[in-house]
Order: sequence, then C-alpha cells, then structure tokens
Amino acid sequence: MKFNRETILNGVFVIVIALLLYKPTRAYLIRLVSFSPSAIAEEKREQLKEYNWNLKGVNTATIDFNSLKGKVVFVNFWATWCPPCVAEMPSIQKLYDDYKDKVEFIFISNEDWATIEGFYKDKGYDLPTYNILSKVPDQLVSNSIPATFIIDKNGTIVVDKKGPADWNSTKIRILLDELVTK
Repeated sequence: MKFNRETILNGVFVIVIALLLYKPTRAYLIRLVSFSPSAIAEEKREQLKEYNWNLKGVNTATIDFNSLKGKVVFVNFWATWCPPCVAEMPSIQKLYDDYKDKVEFIFISNEDWATIEGFYKDKGYDLPTYNILSKVPDQLVSNSIPATFIIDKNGTIVVDKKGPADWNSTKIRILLDELVTK
C-alpha cells in the first residue's frame, strides 16, 4: 500500500478524533491547546451594571454578590460533565490556592452538591461553589461553559473568556497582582 499525503492526513485525523472520544485523554488534549486568556482592551471593557445577584453556597456560605463590591472577583461557570471545564480545573485550583486570600473566587454550577462533592474528592479540589438563586447580571450571561470573568474593584470586567484556558499563567498572575494593588 502506498502512503500519500492525503492518506497520512486522514489517518492522523482519525487518531485525533479517537483520542478526543477516549475520555481519559480528552481533558489532557484540551489542556494542551488551552492558552492564557488576555485582558480586554481598556476602551472595550464594560462596567458591571448589576450586583443584585444571590448565590447559594453548596460548600460555602450563601452570598449576595453586592457584598463583593470593591473586591477583585474571579467568576467561573462550569459543570462536572463538561470536558473543557474539567480540563481547565487544575490550573484554576493552583491559582485559587495562591490567590484565595486576595481575590474572591466564585464557581457556579447548576449541579447538586453530591455530584460536585464526588468530583472534588476524586480530583482533590476545594473551590467555593455556588448555585444561582436569582437572575445573573446581563454582562455575565453566557450560552456556553466554561465561561470565566475577572472583575476589578471598580466593577469593570477585565477578562471575559469563553472556553478552556490556562488560568495558572504568569500573564494572569501579573494581571491579578495589578488589580489587587490598585
């Protein structure tokens, strides 16, 4: 059998699809192609208009988002069944471990605590997780997950990232350091 360029490319394509379908390698492959997100250009940043948002803590205290005014906030919408969400979680956990005393982390899922707790125990995560009790602010609404937002102390959305990312990057750490010291 003669192998030409088209045959080789088709073979590579089939292998990549097979790896994506094979659950143990899916998160790893997604992680490989996830990059550090960039901040929104200053002239394009939006101010959060609404803070009236209540969140039920599933492994932490229930909060009123109003209590986070004047703080740097990292908001992540995710689910345990979402491969891109699962892929970015190790980098988020590392970031959380280092910044949990400086930045408010809000992880939002519509799943019940038993499902999340099993996932957290299996992976060794301890992220403060919430269910939504009231309408999400319009600027934070997303039709896809993961969806992550970083909000500065003035309520400006500095990062708006849909899809998986490498959150434990030097670029994000520098950004958070700047936002915390402002």
